[in-house]
Amino acid sequence: MANPRLVIVLSVLFLVSISARSEYYSRTSRRVHLKPKETHLRFFLFDILSGDKPTAVEVAHSNVTFGTSVIPFGTVYAIDDPLREGPEYNSTLIGNARGMYMSASRGSDFCLVMYIDYAFTAGKFKGSSISVFSRNPVTESKREVAVVGGRGKFRMARGFAKLKTHYLNVNNGDAIIEYDVTVFHY
Repeated sequence: MANPRLVIVLSVLFLVSISARSEYYSRTSRRVHLKPKETHLRFFLFDILSGDKPTAVEVAHSNVTFGTSVIPFGTVYAIDDPLREGPEYNSTLIGNARGMYMSASRGSDFCLVMYIDYAFTAGKFKGSSISVFSRNPVTESKREVAVVGGRGKFRMARGFAKLKTHYLNVNNGDAIIEYDVTVFHY
């Protein structure tokens, strides 16, 4: 019977001596200097936690609760919020915001961390979207979130959105948020 150490050493030497060959597809494009376009968007997001047809639903929460906030620390919500041209419920629907947000503060400085894709289903930007992944300090009167990407006409987008709370029901968490977005894209 062969020595187990010798078998291992010979196996390793055999494997090392086998040449590895891999192929992959690669194409190098000429560097083209495109000037980014700048687009300004203004719309209203309707985030409804109450009623028979909420647009935001709790999907996870912490076993430990802190504070008395409507959305306690560690709570995660999945959303499918309508985007409208104006702050009225009957204003024109232009898209939807889908993603999630999480309560990320233990104190009175209510803060969310958001990952949301804002898809436009009507108008000039139909079929396009912008993506936000950012901290949203809700209690600040002037706040800003980062636009980190997009698709369609907003491919390779970057920018920022200034948020302003138009309406907030502190008892049930329902809110209407005004978005003033500046997007740089190609």
